[in-house]
Amino acid sequence: MLELATTLQGQTIQNRVREVGINPNHWYAVAWAHDLKPGKILPVRVWNQAIALYRDSQNQVQAVENICPHKGVAMDKGKVQGDAIVCGYHGWEFNGKGECVGIPYWNEGQKLPCAKMRSYPVQEQYGLIWLFPGDHAVAELTSIPDIPEYDDPKCFMVPIGAEFKAHFSICNENTMDVFHGYLHQNLQGWFDPVLTKLRETEDAVTAEYQVSYKGILTKFLGLSESGGVTTKTISVEYRYPNYINKLEGVSALYLMRLPISETESRSFAMLFLRLPVPTWLLNGLRRPLQPVILHLLFLRFLHQDIEMIESEQENYLKDRSRRYVEVNPAIIAVQRLIVKQFDRYQQTIQRSGIVDR
Repeated sequence: MLELATTLQGQTIQNRVREVGINPNHWYAVAWAHDLKPGKILPVRVWNQAIALYRDSQNQVQAVENICPHKGVAMDKGKVQGDAIVCGYHGWEFNGKGECVGIPYWNEGQKLPCAKMRSYPVQEQYGLIWLFPGDHAVAELTSIPDIPEYDDPKCFMVPIGAEFKAHFSICNENTMDVFHGYLHQNLQGWFDPVLTKLRETEDAVTAEYQVSYKGILTKFLGLSESGGVTTKTISVEYRYPNYINKLEGVSALYLMRLPISETESRSFAMLFLRLPVPTWLLNGLRRPLQPVILHLLFLRFLHQDIEMIESEQENYLKDRSRRYVEVNPAIIAVQRLIVKQFDRYQQTIQRSGIVDR
């Protein structure tokens, strides 16, 4: 682990970070589990890879390429039949390994053609569907993030989903950038942030900030009984490709980033709050209070962020050669990690002779 200086100073951004792809040898959250209904096919994309999700007869999630190897039709135009996903064009059937297991007009006993689509390791946990777009062998050695608050009855969980018309690096910088509290001042957000610690490893960047809060938000979260000014430490950890943000004694945010394409990203976030109410009361309020907190409080912050993120992407595309200046060393460290992870994967496929599609 490397301790980095927290001094704010101007550095020119190298725009390569806006062009790199992902390291697919990680688990990526691709959908909320409740959105994948039995008997239905859910199309998703992971860095330009079209993938079809479905549940087999045992309700286990399967993931295959969303392209039929027969005529190239999208598999989500078909249906689920038992353990198979069936192409809607000619009725070709494929199992969860992507192997052709039936053709409706094929002679009985005749060997099926060697038609196969790519399959992906997939698992369902924490109310999310996780997919591993990289090497299957590496998937067995890699874990999804640990979210201990998910089963903690004292934590109030609010799921938050978002879509961004922007490269994932821009979205990730926004999450690390506590200094943009200025944007949310009309929402009584945080203010006077100070970067106090910054650490970097091969797979993560962790920053600690001291931030101040005041007003209705501080009272609601139990930060201050009077709503006056209070100062807390917030830790922001970018453990590629996801985030864990914690506000001491108050909240934990697990933000899973899904890079879709060069200009599209999604996030699946779980915000856990330790509200100043008894557990028995919290259990009764959990279902009706979730949408209230989401829509009246946190989505207002999120919509402001999306506007800025998409504006940044739009102007980058207008002039890719223009250089920008950054003063937060935590942002520079995040950029360095994104490029490093991409380069690491490129070196891996070059050594193995794999062609990256």
